[in-house]
Amino acid sequence: MNQTISELARLIARHAPVDGVHTTAIPELCFRRASKESEPTHTINMPSLYIIAQGTKTAALAGDTFQLDPGTYMVTSVHLPVIGKIIKASPEKPYLSLALTLNPDVIVDINKKSSPSPKERGETSGRGILVNPSTPPLLDAMQRLVHLLDTPADIDMLAPLVIREIFYRVLQGEQGARIRQFAVIGSYAQGISSAIHRININYAQPLVIEELAAQFSMSPTTFHKQFKRVTAMSPLQYQKTIRLQTARRLLLTEGLDAATAGFRVGYESPSQFSREYARLFGRPPMSDVQHLRDSLGEG
Repeated sequence: MNQTISELARLIARHAPVDGVHTTAIPELCFRRASKESEPTHTINMPSLYIIAQGTKTAALAGDTFQLDPGTYMVTSVHLPVIGKIIKASPEKPYLSLALTLNPDVIVDINKKSSPSPKERGETSGRGILVNPSTPPLLDAMQRLVHLLDTPADIDMLAPLVIREIFYRVLQGEQGARIRQFAVIGSYAQGISSAIHRININYAQPLVIEELAAQFSMSPTTFHKQFKRVTAMSPLQYQKTIRLQTARRLLLTEGLDAATAGFRVGYESPSQFSREYARLFGRPPMSDVQHLRDSLGEG
């Protein structure tokens, strides 16, 4: 295992020679390299598989914190507002990881082929994030996927097959049933996944829990309970976090003032927006943006 993880780190380092996020010729696959520890970073994690090859990172979701060491993988089954922090990295031994986008259609198809039990349809939802130690078959498949970058002509034909194998290996893991739930039509988890998608699209619109719950055939009480099981927060807390993270991105990339950014993401009161922004990120909007630009060498 250690030798396999070291080889995966070597491959990532070759394709990610400098710090930052590196996309690849395989659209679902990207690498990250960092030569120093980081401040806590607020991100919306897409449904993806993440594998740490070198260095250490923590991922926090509401009150839950996970430590990701070399050989550990993390799966997020839905869009989740995660706070990541690299806690072990140096120029000599940088943090190296990869992310592989999770395609729900692949999970659904694997589910059909492996015939999950009918009782899973109404089974209680589990957290939309899980962390596990990697297995030799999973790491072997991941290495083969990365090696395809050296033979571009093979990518279109072979990459989908290897990606399918990777997620098959993940679903065979000890917590695989939790991921399967999000692909079982009619399950609570699948309903909450669809609701999360809807909130992400319409984050600036008022959130009426009764209407959203009814759309997915749940009572408001059941919807609230299941939503919190998946995301570790209430629907309104989730929407607020999505709004604030989106506003932060707008402030940083589009140069908006705080009031305009707040209005764009659904806030009618600039003072409420500034208060809630500071509560989440630790600084008022414009002060936070300046700090971010300074840390990126832009200010």
